[in-house]
Amino acid sequence: MHSQNTENKIKGISSALPILKQEYRTDSRLQTPTWNLSCLLRCNLGLIFTFHRREGEMLQKRLRLHPFHHLQWRQTLAMRYPCSGDCHLLADGGGRLANPKLPTSPCHPLDAVPSAGTLATPPPRPISLPDSPSSSSVILGYRWITKFLALVFYAVLLMPGFLQVGYYYFFSSQVRRSIVYGDQPRNRLDLYLPTDSNGSKPVVAFVTGGAWIIGYKAWGSLLGRRLAERGIIVACIDYRNFPQGTISDMVKDASEGISFVCNNIASYGGNPDRIYLMGQSAGAHIASCALVHQAIKESGEGDGTSWSVSQLNAYFGLSGGYNMLNLVDHFHRRGLYRSIFLSIMEGEQSLRHFSPEIVVRNLSARFGVPPLPPMILYHGTGDYSIPSDASASFAEALTSIGVQAKVVLYDGKTHTDLFLQDPLRGGRDELLEDIVSFIHAGDAASLAKNAVAPPARRLVPELMLQLARKVSPF
Repeated sequence: MHSQNTENKIKGISSALPILKQEYRTDSRLQTPTWNLSCLLRCNLGLIFTFHRREGEMLQKRLRLHPFHHLQWRQTLAMRYPCSGDCHLLADGGGRLANPKLPTSPCHPLDAVPSAGTLATPPPRPISLPDSPSSSSVILGYRWITKFLALVFYAVLLMPGFLQVGYYYFFSSQVRRSIVYGDQPRNRLDLYLPTDSNGSKPVVAFVTGGAWIIGYKAWGSLLGRRLAERGIIVACIDYRNFPQGTISDMVKDASEGISFVCNNIASYGGNPDRIYLMGQSAGAHIASCALVHQAIKESGEGDGTSWSVSQLNAYFGLSGGYNMLNLVDHFHRRGLYRSIFLSIMEGEQSLRHFSPEIVVRNLSARFGVPPLPPMILYHGTGDYSIPSDASASFAEALTSIGVQAKVVLYDGKTHTDLFLQDPLRGGRDELLEDIVSFIHAGDAASLAKNAVAPPARRLVPELMLQLARKVSPF
């Protein structure tokens, strides 16, 4: 009787395969080159429950499966629908898709799945099954809910400053918003211009952070305002985020934005001979990838270039990560789950290609010292989102191959202290002073102006800043 019930469930699953096929074809969220749905069905249909909860619940409802029989019918299905062995999908202990390795050849098409009545049962194969998705989904939901609530509380506490910066962003005559630099969605940038328009100004091309998912050019408005007050033009480059684009799209967008700045900034009062590239958090990773890949092109291993690394005076990396292989597990523990992160990075096999620390070592082995500008990496020692060791390791790799690199550490500063809380606090901003001093080095007139510049005005009360620091989800 027990075996008959299992056979009936298998037949029900076979009848439901056309439903899954249709949902796969019509739902763009499942149409990603990282996973092959056919392999998921053969290896472990339960992964569908974890990766795409809504479709899993619909299928479970249609099949009228009792949740306690979940593992039973899943294992029987795996025996009757064995994968060709090409894809080797793994799952971590929480039931989440982990470390997907792309097949070298496509697995069987969905249409090749036989009906339940014509199956010949092959010998059982040992496979690794994840835990029940219900518990992992509860844990995942709890983590995301708590982080979301912390983010809301964090934003509310900093709202007095955000409102003032937002007013400046939308109504200041010194801000040029949404200048088109490419033909892809979100190929826009914002320019922050100094009030003093006499003479050409140094320029910072800035790539904002946002965990590769929520980045937006307006996030750089506070930095743009502060640097513009010191006579520096800031270009905040927007780019496609996941799932609109993956890491190669983000790097391509950033590179095109840098190209626009290099080739057009003179018409906005910028000095094309004094351009600096800067990125924060995920933006630091994207900007460094664009810089390193541009160096590869200039070494003769890429297509034609529209800008040159030699046009940049320096690179400023703020709270960035540069070796993705070392950060996958860290991000997973912090809530950026492995399956999502590997989708952003286009699979585990692409992590090396999009790890600047690894790429520069390989580039040096082939071409000697790569044509990179001075690299200054800023990081807080209290950063839990991306540990400061990430910057130290990248700087070590750069100096070992002859590139001028320096790490500037700020004792006890968190991931958001340097970029948000400190500028909102007003007064002397240590990071800002370090950047301005580097840019204006050798310019006596600008240094003299900075020496007598009035301190920045406080935008948020200290108590609210301290509370925001404690509840920050970053």
